[in-house]
Amino acid sequence: MKSTAPAESVEKYVRDFPTEVKKRLLTLRSMVLELAPEATEKISYRMPAYFLNGRLLYFAAHKNHIGFYPMASGILFMQDKLQGYVHATGSVQFPHDQPLPLKLIRQIIVFRVKENRTKGVKKKKAP
Repeated sequence: MKSTAPAESVEKYVRDFPTEVKKRLLTLRSMVLELAPEATEKISYRMPAYFLNGRLLYFAAHKNHIGFYPMASGILFMQDKLQGYVHATGSVQFPHDQPLPLKLIRQIIVFRVKENRTKGVKKKKAP
């Protein structure tokens, strides 16, 4: 049973979920850390959150799905490929009874990392 107390780390967040859900969460985490190794990982809004020159993305386990929150730009970038999923401005739901669309998720993460790295470059002031 998942605790109602907020987790202090992603490891603690994942720990109490059923095995299959835990595997899905750890797959997402591994992919984010692989594609954005310099991103900061923490718990924000009671879910795993990643920051790289600002908010990069979040994800969370729910009763029937994994919520993936790559900001509005991440959803807009792949909107045509999200037609089979429940999605909104900044989120998409990946049902537990379907495999995670890893290629799609990878493309969204790569897009968001590039977007945030570019944002970081634009903010730097010239000497």
